[in-house]
Amino acid sequence: MKPSQGAVLPCCPDDARHGIGINPPLLCDLQLSIFEHAGRAIILTNPDGLISYFNRAAQQMLGYTPEEVVGRETPLLFHLADEISACARLYSCEPDGTPPAGFGVFISRLKLKIRDEADWTYVRKDGSHLPVSLAVSVLRDAKGGVQGYLGIASDISERRRMEHDLRIAAIAFESQAAIMVTDVNQRILRVNQAFTKLTGYSAEEAIGQTPGMLKSGRQDADFYAAMWCSLGQCGHWQGEIWNRRKNGEIFPEWLTISGVRDGRGKVTHYVSTFSDISNLKVAESEIHHLAFYDPLTAMPNRRLLLNRLDQACVSAKRSGQFGALLIIDIDHFKTLNDTLGHDVGDHLLVEVARRLSACIREGDTAARQGGDEFVVMLEELGSEQEGAAVQAEIVAEKIRLELARPYLLNGDTEYFRSASIGISLFFGQEKTIDILLKQADIALYKAKDAGRNAIRFFDTAMQTTLDERAELEAGLRRALVRDEFVLYVQPQVDAVRRLIGAEALLRWQPPGRAMVAPNDFIPLAEETGLIVPIGVWVLDQACAELRRWADDPRSASLFLSVNVSARQFRQADFVAQVADALARHGANPRLLKLELTESLLLDNVEEVIEKMLALRAIGVRFSLDDFGTGYASLSYLKRFPFEQLKVDRSFIRDININPDDAAIVRAIIAMGNTLRLSVVAEGVEDDLQHAYLVKHECSLFQGYLFGRPMSFDDFRASLGSEPPPRADPAIEPADNWVI
Repeated sequence: MKPSQGAVLPCCPDDARHGIGINPPLLCDLQLSIFEHAGRAIILTNPDGLISYFNRAAQQMLGYTPEEVVGRETPLLFHLADEISACARLYSCEPDGTPPAGFGVFISRLKLKIRDEADWTYVRKDGSHLPVSLAVSVLRDAKGGVQGYLGIASDISERRRMEHDLRIAAIAFESQAAIMVTDVNQRILRVNQAFTKLTGYSAEEAIGQTPGMLKSGRQDADFYAAMWCSLGQCGHWQGEIWNRRKNGEIFPEWLTISGVRDGRGKVTHYVSTFSDISNLKVAESEIHHLAFYDPLTAMPNRRLLLNRLDQACVSAKRSGQFGALLIIDIDHFKTLNDTLGHDVGDHLLVEVARRLSACIREGDTAARQGGDEFVVMLEELGSEQEGAAVQAEIVAEKIRLELARPYLLNGDTEYFRSASIGISLFFGQEKTIDILLKQADIALYKAKDAGRNAIRFFDTAMQTTLDERAELEAGLRRALVRDEFVLYVQPQVDAVRRLIGAEALLRWQPPGRAMVAPNDFIPLAEETGLIVPIGVWVLDQACAELRRWADDPRSASLFLSVNVSARQFRQADFVAQVADALARHGANPRLLKLELTESLLLDNVEEVIEKMLALRAIGVRFSLDDFGTGYASLSYLKRFPFEQLKVDRSFIRDININPDDAAIVRAIIAMGNTLRLSVVAEGVEDDLQHAYLVKHECSLFQGYLFGRPMSFDDFRASLGSEPPPRADPAIEPADNWVI
């Protein structure tokens, strides 16, 4: 581009401090080439501000050709009048604040202050506005005279956009939602004020930590694995999660996590936003409660009951266990409602609901179906139909008795009401819900027809079974008073079949009837709680027999094992019961061995250990019965002071034909020997079993091969003339247990 005639075109921009001279009016070729290929817009003017040079970048930026701008004044072309006026006022160019008429005069008045780069707005030829960063330099000759001005401008549109975006981002970052930025390794880089307000952690406390500092523990590893899988596949995840504040409070939040990727698509950061949804959860809970719960009693309503019943049927099919549906109707409720008023009736229903809830297990359901009719759904009652019916009948009887207790409905006046209960069993989805409800309803009407205050099953055959059980329970309650129980003993021997002791076995002999098998009455005694007084009686008889044995040289060194139920052991005075029985009969406590089952060891461990240690201090020994059939582990054997393990007869029976049973028995024997515990094999019935057990170093044996259960008289009569040698290692101290 050729400059216009008469324009003053300096060879080099000059700083007055250096005093560099001015060349003739034409640019040299080198200068022209540099200006033309510069990346910024370059505009030269003469001292009066008239444009003398306009480079290629300026043409592209503003849309003018050199012919359109050379010789014209820049403020009239490229600048906004408001900006010129504002600048004039800032530097007080005129007394009234208006800019001078000529841009060159205006610039000279500004002196060197305008050499600092500043943001301006250019006006393009098409009228659009363009933000630029503009630097203006004064060009002087050797004598310091002003030869012109050099303006260099660069487009700052992108910078302005980024600044705008940053302002928006800054405002958004300090929004009401908590925001957390982490690096790819989940180290927290930045949090906002809402994060601090929501979690209680300051920015200083959070930065450098991981989001794990907020974990509540309510979500398991699978939950977080699924979250990170979604983040990896989709780049984001959102959902509900429970977190923990600094003060320990757990709260629900809605969390959104997004991955930030670089230009190559690699994740560099994660941005998480979350908000407290506690109020939303409360609202959801209230809506759910209104939809699925009875407003008077707060129990599940019919809608929720049907939903749970459907799920229970599916669950029963999968587990192979029976469930039961109980429909309960308050007898003569209408009479009470009509005579005392609905307020009193409502009070009764609320109390009935409370008592019902107290009668069932945590996983079962008690619901109000409507009016004075309630429904109880029982699950996991066992895989045998008769056993499930027994369990259902036990709960129903408990409910019947509980609801028959007096009610205080109006001051101190007692009111009595009974309940009729109908029961229908279900197994899987063999019955529809409607049929199941109908059958239970039919059973309820049978209970009412029987005179109310009664329990009836839909299955009449099952009712017969329950009647028989009720008769058995009634006889069991009388048996102790009528002295119908007897103790038998079964010998225990060592590896060479020498007698070392015996186990006491409970038998029930009703007068004029066949002896009742232990499997028929002992579980019933456990369920009814009768096992506690029966157990006290057994302990007393065993100590009396030990004292008799002490007077006979043939039995003086024999021990006697007594089975103790978990329910009896948990009695607060159990240690005193044992000590009193021993003292009352003068029996040697070192010859008394108490056999405990594995189920006892699962609850209140410290209390169990304390009682065992108290009894062990006076000499009583302990054996772990039926080992291998429950939940016992090495940790039990280490913590509890046992001297002996008894291998359950179910493993011994097929020891010579079932390699799995044989392997289990070998493992138990080896473990017992390693821990210095004597091992007793129960149910040994033939020489092959005995030989196998001896070969693998089993120390003690019990079973029909060595003697069937017999009365104390027969046992004493079976003793030889010579006293047996002391062969039971448990008689001697063996402090091989660790607390």
